[in-house]
Amino acid sequence: MRLHSGPRRWAVTMTAASVAALGLVVGQTTAASAAVNCDVTYSANSWTSSPGQGGFTANITLKNTGDPITSWTLGFDFPGTGQKYTPTGWSANWTQSGTRVTATNMPYNGSLATGASTTMGFNGTWTGSNNPPTSFTVNGVTCGGVTPTTPSVVTSASSVAVNEGGTATFTAKLSAAPTSNVTVTTQRTSGDTDLTVSAGGSLTFTPSNWNTAQTVTLAAAQDADTTAGTAAFSVGGTGVTSATVNATEVDDDAVVEQALLVTPTSVTVPEGGTATYTVKLAAQPSANVTVTSAAGSGDADLTVSGGGSLTFTPANWNTAQTVTLAAAQDADNANGTRAFTVASTGLTSKTVTATEADDDGQPPTGHVENPYAGATGYVNPQWKAKAAAEPGGSAIANTSTAVWMDRIAAIAGSSSAMGLQAHLDEAVAQDALNGSAPLAVQFVVYDLPNRDCSALASNGELLIAENGFNRYKAEYIDVIANILRDPKYANLRIVTIIEPDSLPNLITNINNFPKCAEANGPGGYVDGVRYALNKLHAITNVYTYVDAAHHAWLGWDTNFTPAVNLFYNMAAGTTAGVDSVDGFIVNTANYSATKEPYFTINTMVNGQSVRQSKWVDWNYYVDESTFATALRTALVSKGFKSGLGMLVDTSRNGWGGTARPGGASTSTDVNTFVNQSRVDRRIHAGNWCNQSGAGLGARPTPSPEAGFDAYVWIKPPGESDGASTDIPNDEGKKFDRMCDPTYTGNNLNGNNMSGALAGAPLSGQWFSAQFRELVRNAYPPVS
Repeated sequence: MRLHSGPRRWAVTMTAASVAALGLVVGQTTAASAAVNCDVTYSANSWTSSPGQGGFTANITLKNTGDPITSWTLGFDFPGTGQKYTPTGWSANWTQSGTRVTATNMPYNGSLATGASTTMGFNGTWTGSNNPPTSFTVNGVTCGGVTPTTPSVVTSASSVAVNEGGTATFTAKLSAAPTSNVTVTTQRTSGDTDLTVSAGGSLTFTPSNWNTAQTVTLAAAQDADTTAGTAAFSVGGTGVTSATVNATEVDDDAVVEQALLVTPTSVTVPEGGTATYTVKLAAQPSANVTVTSAAGSGDADLTVSGGGSLTFTPANWNTAQTVTLAAAQDADNANGTRAFTVASTGLTSKTVTATEADDDGQPPTGHVENPYAGATGYVNPQWKAKAAAEPGGSAIANTSTAVWMDRIAAIAGSSSAMGLQAHLDEAVAQDALNGSAPLAVQFVVYDLPNRDCSALASNGELLIAENGFNRYKAEYIDVIANILRDPKYANLRIVTIIEPDSLPNLITNINNFPKCAEANGPGGYVDGVRYALNKLHAITNVYTYVDAAHHAWLGWDTNFTPAVNLFYNMAAGTTAGVDSVDGFIVNTANYSATKEPYFTINTMVNGQSVRQSKWVDWNYYVDESTFATALRTALVSKGFKSGLGMLVDTSRNGWGGTARPGGASTSTDVNTFVNQSRVDRRIHAGNWCNQSGAGLGARPTPSPEAGFDAYVWIKPPGESDGASTDIPNDEGKKFDRMCDPTYTGNNLNGNNMSGALAGAPLSGQWFSAQFRELVRNAYPPVS
């Protein structure tokens, strides 16, 4: 009835003694009548596992240099018969027949405008040799010869303004890897001699750092003239195509005076919520500048909750930084105001006036940035009764947990299970007894066609091939949306968790599971999530959080960036675009630790990175906090709103009890160090079903760290992940061996034991033994 996190794709571990890099760029040539033109870059990291054989990871960039296309098929032949696709690939559908390898586009990267590029890759094995392909085709048209393209110098700006007596910078890098070191020089070719290169005039790019931007600094001499001179600078060198940067000297009379730029200067802060303003400088400083925001006279309920001290540097002075104000929830009925002073030494201070809204003892009815801020959580009375009946359960029985709408019948409910309206009516009743604080109630939207296509325990009732998408829209999402928009629920903050374990499967499992491949097409996961967002976002008091798996699923770079692109493209295709998403949730119903306290991804053991350990397995993250933070940063950079909030499900990731380490290991062996130091005590990070030894994690907490809306309990403790034996049922749930404690594993979990508890019922049903173990091993402990 509920979910789990399905099998994961694990990165190929590069543990061999030798790692070699191969690189190949294939230029464009086509028949004169062909509309398809292409440029393909192929690179591979290759390693030897034993004499004469090994593995490799290949990355391919396809650039469309011809007419726009809406779909593509890329083909090439391996030079050797011993080169094999494994099959583990990403950002394309991969197949191999003989030496021929074929890749077709995903729904999100099929359309390529002229000049547009897309990247993809796969893992492989080789015997004998691992030479790169010599020819590529796109849509049947040969991309041509194998002569590497000449790298071009790419600058961050084609023109810069340099204050008289000051400096300005731009960066340079190459468009492609050179075959050997390249020296790039910046020289004035014409114009005002007052403009010169003061630093970075000679830059060295190597085959490994070619894509790392390096800085060039231009200076403008102080003189007595009043002319705004200009000069052209050539940035280039032997073996590369040069770029030109035009510089303009800004005369003293035209120099902008330094000042604080604050926008807006008046804000409205919802009671129990937050509001923001931004600050930047009017001109480039010569040294770092600190800007503070401090509360002045007025309503003490209004405070600075973030960005009270900001640092601007000569590089980021023109980038707006955010200050967050918060309004406490109270019982008065005045619309309070308060002045906030924005100040910096030597500059004229600015004042921001904040007004506290809806300060009448009633919860705000608008859409706030963080629905958990200032709110209490809905307590599911049915879960509460089960929890309270267990030994020690009364201590947590009043904790807010989510309600799962995991099939169409769950909406109406039954004689033994409350439906959606019944829960909402109960939430209204709890809100009435809640004083002035708003109430947040959480529902999991979880019934996509081909649901959880890579695992059996939580398969759903709808299939794409059996009109599943139309049923999903008409019988499921539309019904839920009609209930949620009822005016009697308007004062509730309704949080929806959108389709766990769906979109991440399109990154890692479409080549491994036919139902995932099918879910990658029309009426599949992207269409379904978009439809849900369109319907739910349109309701003012409904908040939408899209599932983003967890660090041990998407934490490798080959998964991380494609996932960010998929999330963005999915959201951009909704009616409201990226604004249809309030945030993302990680670790839904999984066991990954929120924070590993005794090591980070940068920890070194006897000269080896913890990434080289079998547990971390070359992942870039060791816990959910660092993964979620990085994911949020990447999503905002991609185009999501700056107020994007992250959630972490902490219902089963505490890992307390006697097995929890008390500190970092002293071992000098990297595997021993990690295994003795990690608080996550699973046999393997790919294990997901009813894990033995797990404990309750952090209790639900609003705004636990920067960028996080809340720690939450989405998977109610005590509800099974899946049955440990085959149990006939009418819910579409099948027997998954990862829930069988006798199962010895598969390649997705390193052929380790499943680590599952015995005696488990169907997913979503009450599992008393699991609940008791979670309470026993809780961290922080239950008291």
